[in-house]
Amino acid sequence: MTRPMQQIRLIGAPTDIGASTRGASMGPEALRVAGLQATLESHGLRVLDHGNLIGPANPWQPPVNGYRHLAEVAAWNRTVHDAVYSALTAGEMPMLLGGDHCLAIGSISAVARHCRQMGHPLRVLWLDAHADFNTHALTPTGNTHGMPVAVLCGHGPPELTGIGGTCPAIQPSAVRQIGIRSVDEGEKHFVRQSGLQVFDMRYIDEMGMKRTMKAALAGIDENTHLHVSFDVDFLDAVIAPGVGTAVKGGPTYREAQLCMEMIADTGRMASLDVMELNPALDVRNGTAEVALELVESLFGKSTLMRR
Repeated sequence: MTRPMQQIRLIGAPTDIGASTRGASMGPEALRVAGLQATLESHGLRVLDHGNLIGPANPWQPPVNGYRHLAEVAAWNRTVHDAVYSALTAGEMPMLLGGDHCLAIGSISAVARHCRQMGHPLRVLWLDAHADFNTHALTPTGNTHGMPVAVLCGHGPPELTGIGGTCPAIQPSAVRQIGIRSVDEGEKHFVRQSGLQVFDMRYIDEMGMKRTMKAALAGIDENTHLHVSFDVDFLDAVIAPGVGTAVKGGPTYREAQLCMEMIADTGRMASLDVMELNPALDVRNGTAEVALELVESLFGKSTLMRR
């Protein structure tokens, strides 16, 4: 069963408040410059751009008690939560344009809240080079863009874990991580201890993207709300240099396309984050254009008409 196509609400979140490198704050405009709205509309989709959210500036301060910019990160994520939850309540599909990946705390907490109210099971596909499962005690940097999955699973300060009204917002069993290839030493043990399901690059190398995606999507039914959190550094650094924390050895362009097309085949995607695009590190907006091509595939673009 295919979910009826909703109107897509674009929500820009122009901040790098949780990142280690400045520049992700320009990500939403880079996606717009690449032609995001017009491209989606060319496929018959209904798209409404709500512009950019407003939040505190990046003070660029050192960590305090293991967190950089905690008050500002919390403020941004509350704002993101409210915007995403508003879209879902209105029956629209929120597409969050980041911004750094700490903003997934607000986005996914809103999705989880909506799913609890509607009685829908939630599956989160976390497409990323990093597990983002650090805590204040494990992080080598204090940057909260390395913590959102842990926070969503209840590990973090109440300013963040309480967003959305329920702690934890999700269980690790709701998450499937794909493309992981950079995990901090202490974080590795915590990922294993928590039972997080991770399809790292070795798994993809051994099993191929098709089997990986079949495993990651197993158990989804017509009631499932599928949320995709797409960190652009999921892609190999050769094809996506415009990110703050590029890591070699990621999925190729074709592997990434297959990943997106198999997600589209489910017909269940109901919310989306596009995160960590950093135009300051890009070449002629090429990474934004690649990201846009992959987003097209998430919404059903394919070479042939498929059954």
